[in-house]
Amino acid sequence: MFKSLADIKAPIKEEIASFEDHFKATMKSDVALLDKVLYYIVQRKGKQVRPVFVFLCAKMCGPIVEKTYNAASLIELLHTASLVHDDVVDDSYERRGMFSINALWKNKIAVLIGDYMFSQGMLLALNNDALDIFKIISKAMTEIVEGELLQIEKARKLNIKEEIYYDIIRQKTATLIAASCSAGAASTSNDEVLIEKFRLFGEKIGIAFQIKDDLFDFGFDNVGKPTGIDIKEKKMTLPLIYALNNADYSTRRKMMNIVKRHNEDKRKVAEVIDFVRNSGGMDYANTKMLEYQKEALDILETLAESASKTSLIDLVHFITERRN
Repeated sequence: MFKSLADIKAPIKEEIASFEDHFKATMKSDVALLDKVLYYIVQRKGKQVRPVFVFLCAKMCGPIVEKTYNAASLIELLHTASLVHDDVVDDSYERRGMFSINALWKNKIAVLIGDYMFSQGMLLALNNDALDIFKIISKAMTEIVEGELLQIEKARKLNIKEEIYYDIIRQKTATLIAASCSAGAASTSNDEVLIEKFRLFGEKIGIAFQIKDDLFDFGFDNVGKPTGIDIKEKKMTLPLIYALNNADYSTRRKMMNIVKRHNEDKRKVAEVIDFVRNSGGMDYANTKMLEYQKEALDILETLAESASKTSLIDLVHFITERRN
């Protein structure tokens, strides 16, 4: 059984507590409406997995310093801003079981809130002479946008092949986790080889993270979102791609027609979910996820033993064995 996130945070418990105050300070404004929305965002914070990656990787390379807190805050600012904008793009009215910003304050304010957080992130980096960290994270944000646009482009024709799927999730999800790991390492070390090793580790576990998330859409557990939501949004995830690639022409055509034209019909979406489950799509995706998990763990094996390394190993298992 994997450890809880609270147990995983043990080597950085004090740093995470200090980080929360540091992050809240970046989310304050003298504009009443802005401060109200930012307060709402802080109150509905998620697991904060990315800052945990920042601090654990940083501590493996040297003592935690102010630059580490700035890196974690910058990562969390840009990640949160991207989620606010994602909800607008996806026309989503719920995030982590609570109303999204656009649901409560409409799209115009949601977009401006996201813009404000991006700007705060830039100021944080510039005001603290953290240009190397800013470069790492800016590159990640560029790749996230490219991944989103690539997914939209391919979703129009539903012609995503497995290699394209990996390109999309590497850019959309894995790149920010990779940036969290490399930014953490860069905050306490100047060793470019070591920083790149942490970046690659983050990319591997980031891909595994997204495959795990894709599996939830076809699962049975209560994971905080209804199953079939990816189908409704015409997202071609790995379980579905595998099932379609191994189906006969007639079945493939029928399932693609449902995804393309009947994705709002709950009965038909359930038919696609059953098709994926019965076609080995979930087993295949789970196998691929475990391959990336192993690659991430293999990278950690090359690093010196420490409490932070043990927690990183536990965090890898937490990500790939979680239920939500």
